[in-house]
Amino acid sequence: MSTEFKPIDPAALDWEKVNGLIPVIIQDEATLRVLMLGYMDRQALETTRSSGKVTFFSRSKKRLWMKGETSGNHLDLVDIRSDCDNDTLLVTVRPHGPTCHTGSTSCFSAAPGNFLGALDALVKQREHDRPLNSYTTKLFEKGARHIAQKVGEEGVETALAGVVQRDDELLGESADLLFHLIVLLRARGLSLDDATAVLEERHAKTAEKAAS
Repeated sequence: MSTEFKPIDPAALDWEKVNGLIPVIIQDEATLRVLMLGYMDRQALETTRSSGKVTFFSRSKKRLWMKGETSGNHLDLVDIRSDCDNDTLLVTVRPHGPTCHTGSTSCFSAAPGNFLGALDALVKQREHDRPLNSYTTKLFEKGARHIAQKVGEEGVETALAGVVQRDDELLGESADLLFHLIVLLRARGLSLDDATAVLEERHAKTAEKAAS
């Protein structure tokens, strides 16, 4: 079944620079971590767009190669964007399992990533799966009111730590607050990205006002 994504015009891409191929940077949607670099030809790009599974042209196998066709570690397509020269693609994905053949999350072992994004994705999965003996599951089962109460408690503890406790205690309380806030957002059908978007919008308005 085909999936609709933001339009990208294959004819506008510079296919000749690498002999009919185009470099593709793969990025995790949740963590923004760069996962790997591959290459696509026109058919691989079309297959990726129509199937929703990232497919490359393997230069060693000389054929189309869907990531995870052997391991099962597929890359679900989220979005495709081209760079300013139209000779490289940035593909954001939802990975299923490790991306690297070594078993690592990324082929770039030291690639930076947003841990809060990864935690938010994990909390979302916990909400869906409700694994037994999970603290997060217990929170979801008690409902948004109970989770909100926990956020309030952690907020008070964080504020007190900021006044009268050591730095490590403040950091610990801050971590607890962030976790419970993520769970509360998910319990309300929202995400950390939604809250971040509000901050980005406010920042943009402030910058616009300062420039005017």
